[in-house]
Amino acid sequence: MNGTEGEGCDSDVGVQPADKLFRFVVHGVLLNAIGAAGLLGNALSVVVLSRPQMRSSINCLLVGLAACDTVLILTSVLLFGLTAVYPYTGRLRYYYYHVCPHITPYAYPIANAAQTMSVYLTLIVTVERWVAVCHPFRAKSLCTSSRARWYVLGTAAFALAYNAPKFLEAEVVTRSVDGEPVYCVTADLHFRTETYIVVYIHSLYMIVMYIVPFSALAALNACIVRQVRRAQAERARLSRVQRRELGLATMLLVVVLVFFLCNLLPLVTNSFEVFLGDQLENLDPLVKTSNLLVTINSSVNFVIYVIFGEKFKRVFLKMFCAGGWRRRTRDSPEQTRDDSFASCGERVSLRLVRNGTLRRSEPRAPPRGRSRRAPSPSVYYPAPLTDVTSALSVSEPPPAAMRWNGHTRSHF
Repeated sequence: MNGTEGEGCDSDVGVQPADKLFRFVVHGVLLNAIGAAGLLGNALSVVVLSRPQMRSSINCLLVGLAACDTVLILTSVLLFGLTAVYPYTGRLRYYYYHVCPHITPYAYPIANAAQTMSVYLTLIVTVERWVAVCHPFRAKSLCTSSRARWYVLGTAAFALAYNAPKFLEAEVVTRSVDGEPVYCVTADLHFRTETYIVVYIHSLYMIVMYIVPFSALAALNACIVRQVRRAQAERARLSRVQRRELGLATMLLVVVLVFFLCNLLPLVTNSFEVFLGDQLENLDPLVKTSNLLVTINSSVNFVIYVIFGEKFKRVFLKMFCAGGWRRRTRDSPEQTRDDSFASCGERVSLRLVRNGTLRRSEPRAPPRGRSRRAPSPSVYYPAPLTDVTSALSVSEPPPAAMRWNGHTRSHF
C-alpha cells in the first residue's frame, strides 16, 4: 500500500473525531493511569513475595506472574497508551511517527508472549492449589520451590516459542506527511498469507489462549470451591492456622475470578473477529476496551493480595508502614519467621523463631537439683481434620491485522 503526500499512515485515515476522543480517554488516560499504578503494585508484590519468610512454591509462581504482567503493562503503554495521545492532542508527534513504528515489530510479539505466559502461569497456580487442596499427600513432592522455578522457565519458553512467528508479521515503511518523512507499521503480506491467518491467527489462537486454559481453569476451580465449601461448613472447628489457610485459598479464587472477568470481553471480541471478518471496523470500541481490561487484569493482583492475603498484608505493613524500614524490632520480618502453617501438606512443628530462639511444643527440661518424677503416660489429641490441608502463602491479544500503529487492529 503506497502512501501519498499528506496522507500519513493508514491508521490515521478516515478516523472520526469521536473515535479519537474515545481512544484518547480509554487508552491515553485510563490505560496509562492504570498501567502506572500496576507497575508500582507489581514491583511491591515482587519485593514482598521475595522476602525469606514468604518463600514457597506458590509465591515463586506469583513472582513470575508479576514479572510477566509488568512486561505486558509496559508494552501496552508503549503500543496503545502513548500512541493515543497524538491523534487527539497533537502532542508526542515524534514518538507517534518515529519511535513507536520502530519498536512495534518487537514490542508487539513480546506483549503477546507476556500475555501467553500470564495466562498459563495463572493456570499453573490453579493446578498447584488444586493439588495442595484436593490431593494434599502428593503436594509435598509436587509443590516445591525448585519445581516452581522450572514451571516458570518452561512457561516462558513455551510463550516465546508460540509467539515467535509474530516477529515476522510486521514491517516498517516510510511515508510522507506534508513533505516530512514519517514511519508506519504495516503487515508483511508475504508472510501473513490467508492460510497463516486462518490457521495460526484465528484457529490456533482461540485454542491455545482461550479454549484450553479457560476450560481447565473452570474445572479445577470447581473442585477447589467444593473443597473450600466443605471446610467452611466446619469453620467453628478450624484452628486459627486452618482458618488462615481457608482465607488464602479464597484469595486465589478471587485472582482467577478477576482473570475470567477481564478476559471475557477479549474472548468475545476475538470470536467476532474470527466469524465476522470484514465487519471488525464496527468493533473498534470493544477492541480498545478489551485492551484496557487486559491491562487491568495485569495491574490488580497486588490489591487482591493486600485484601485477601493475611500474611502478605502483614509482611507488607511491617516493611513499608510505621517506619518498617527504620526500625529493626524483634517482630520485624527479617528477625521473625512465622512457620506455624502447613505448606503443601507438610505440617511444621516450630511455632515461632524469634531472634534465633526456637520455641517448640515439647516440655522444658526440669531444673537441676530437683528430683525428677517418674514418667507418666501421655495422650496425644489430634487436631480436627479438614479438607483444606495445605497453606497458601499469598497469594490476549488477537494478532495484529493489517493496520498496526496502535490504532485498531493491534489489540490483546
